[in-house]
Amino acid sequence: MIPSTAGFLNRDFEIEEQPDRTWRMRPEDKRVQGYANGLEAVKQAIYKILMTERYQYIMYSWNYGIELLDLFGEPVTYVCPELKRRISEALLCDDRIRNVDHFEFNYPQKGVIHVSFTVHTLYGDVDVEKEVNF
Repeated sequence: MIPSTAGFLNRDFEIEEQPDRTWRMRPEDKRVQGYANGLEAVKQAIYKILMTERYQYIMYSWNYGIELLDLFGEPVTYVCPELKRRISEALLCDDRIRNVDHFEFNYPQKGVIHVSFTVHTLYGDVDVEKEVNF
């Protein structure tokens, strides 16, 4: 006999938010020291997501990181809207991030796009810049 799940689905559930305390990364001197939480932890998460190529590392789920490798060699008219979509998609996987907007693209040299944008989080807004070689 197959057990019924009807009563189980009618129960009240409490959704518990997990703390966002994490190890503090210091990329400038390649150290991990102390802890970060709140806005600082979200800034660190944004940095890590944008620096991790999706599908390349077995330790991360396929929902983590950003896809940039296939943009190499593509025209600028394709890369800019794709970057906007891919950055938004990658960052919105984090529950602490509410929206990503105000994208601006600059082309400092051939094969390089400098993108800046604003990330709206539970703890405040963060202005982010990323340089992509294509």
